[in-house]
Amino acid sequence: MAEIALVDCNNFFVSCEQLINPDLLGKPVCVLSNNDGCVVARSNEAKKLGITMGMPLFMAKKQFKYAPVIYLSGRHELYRDISKRIMKKLSSFTPSVEVYSIDEAFLDLSGLKKLYRMSYKEIILKIKNEIKDEIGVPVSIGLAPTKTLAKLACEKAKKLPYTNGIYRIRLRNLEEEMQNTPIEEIWGVGKNTAALFHKYGIYKASEIVKQNDFWLNKIWGKRGIELKQELEGISVYPVIDKPALPKSIQRTSSFPKFSTDKNYIKTQLHIHLHDACRKLRKEKLKSEIIGVMLRTKDFLVMSDTIVLPQPTDNEIVIMEYVDKLFEQLYRPEIIYRSSGIYAGKLSPAETTQLFLFRNEKDKKTEKLTQIWDKIEKKYGEKSLQIGTYFVQNE
Repeated sequence: MAEIALVDCNNFFVSCEQLINPDLLGKPVCVLSNNDGCVVARSNEAKKLGITMGMPLFMAKKQFKYAPVIYLSGRHELYRDISKRIMKKLSSFTPSVEVYSIDEAFLDLSGLKKLYRMSYKEIILKIKNEIKDEIGVPVSIGLAPTKTLAKLACEKAKKLPYTNGIYRIRLRNLEEEMQNTPIEEIWGVGKNTAALFHKYGIYKASEIVKQNDFWLNKIWGKRGIELKQELEGISVYPVIDKPALPKSIQRTSSFPKFSTDKNYIKTQLHIHLHDACRKLRKEKLKSEIIGVMLRTKDFLVMSDTIVLPQPTDNEIVIMEYVDKLFEQLYRPEIIYRSSGIYAGKLSPAETTQLFLFRNEKDKKTEKLTQIWDKIEKKYGEKSLQIGTYFVQNE
């Protein structure tokens, strides 16, 4: 039987800020999204006040103007660095670590009880304590025979005060757990799926387990059968320690102020393009399709894509195509709120055929991007920028 743990960092972005500045401990703290648009992380104190995830900053300040809430701009480079340290620590316990997100990871602990000469519950408590003591970030850990149950156990570890941040679901108490679990709390069951199950009188996880496979396949397809098996304690989704290659890369953000400024908007696209190409080079991928997106003040989206002459990860080469798409989409009379870049049809760099007519300019710009990456690795992201217009006109 598999023993799968889910490690989830508590209020991760806020915890990182409190790690750097302990004066923030015990206070209502909110970390904001790009350009400080909305709340993306909250301390427990901020949650108790009633600040919700995704709440726009202007609304939070208006609704909680008399509360001593501290609003912080996100520092994603800091969060990524701390996340890497946590994932490295998890890998010291088992090589079977699947990084699920910046603050979550699945671990396959099967068989480690004999290696560590302690119970599985003692192992996850040891993981929790060492991350807190050595890195400084509090985590919650759920342990169960499947990923779906591990996710449920982790949520219980967060919410139930007596758990000490760890919770285990075992086969012998699985039936009781399922009887007390609303289907809305199951990983992968969204509002629409829950409404579909409610239509047939299904409200608890235990009621899904009782259904036959033919009926589940009819109303929800293969996913319905897999969900039933996961809830029964049969592991359908193994821990995959080798991440799959992304199918596409997107970079978008809202502007601090609505804008019609052509140079400013184009500069934002160049910044997104560099971020996307840096990700391509890091993952050793190249893109053959590039897209540009502009979103208006009224949320109307205008976008277009272009097929490149050859797959590349070089933003200096791609930039002329991005600028071409931008010229086709941009209208000076329209007010814009955000922009974005899309890189698609990705392929491994080592399998990409060299272009027969690759010129000297392409070779030089490739060297330039390599130097650019090295400088940013040493001095931080955005330590260099392409020499374009950066100040938005008032």
